[in-house]
Amino acid sequence: MDKRCMTKKLLQMVIGTLILSFGIYNFYYQNGITEGGVLGLLLIFKNVFNVDVSLSNVFIDGFLILLGFRFFGKKFFGYTIFSTVVFSIVYGIFEKFGFLVTVDNNIIAAILGGVCVGVGCGIIINAGGAAGGDDIVALIFSKMANVSIGKVYLITDVTVLILSLSYLPASKIIYSIIAVVVSGQVINIMYKFNDSIELVPDLTPVADGKLAA
Repeated sequence: MDKRCMTKKLLQMVIGTLILSFGIYNFYYQNGITEGGVLGLLLIFKNVFNVDVSLSNVFIDGFLILLGFRFFGKKFFGYTIFSTVVFSIVYGIFEKFGFLVTVDNNIIAAILGGVCVGVGCGIIINAGGAAGGDDIVALIFSKMANVSIGKVYLITDVTVLILSLSYLPASKIIYSIIAVVVSGQVINIMYKFNDSIELVPDLTPVADGKLAA
């Protein structure tokens, strides 16, 4: 891959993370809309089992990123690390400056947030990486089971949200389900136009126990 192509992909990821973090902070966080996927799972561990989020995140998200390397190779791994770092930086900037928009209607916030998350994640995935552990899980199942990526997002996110009923009222979960349905459909539409991420060609172990290149 030449430098121009790599620069283009990195720029796409920066744009994707800007849109993603904007939606999560200004629509989800501001309106108390919780997350499905890995973040939702971390919140369950925190609220039900009192497991520190930073600790559980290292194990869960770290494991999934390594799994992404196992299935999609080092370029995917590098791009995912890059997008994860950029997201942390950009989200911190949004927190510093405060909310840029205000939406008082939770349904509208869920829809707008879902669109932002879907577009942001879609751009990052189409550039060759992932925004986090949930994207990696969705990509792996989509590739191996030949299921649309939107359906995988919907199944995993709704499952986590249902489990979140262990500490959240149903009224909060409804808006979150709207958000994940919207984001999953947006990602699915965007991914159909650019199915660029491929499984590592040969994942069978060789004699010395290492993966074949």
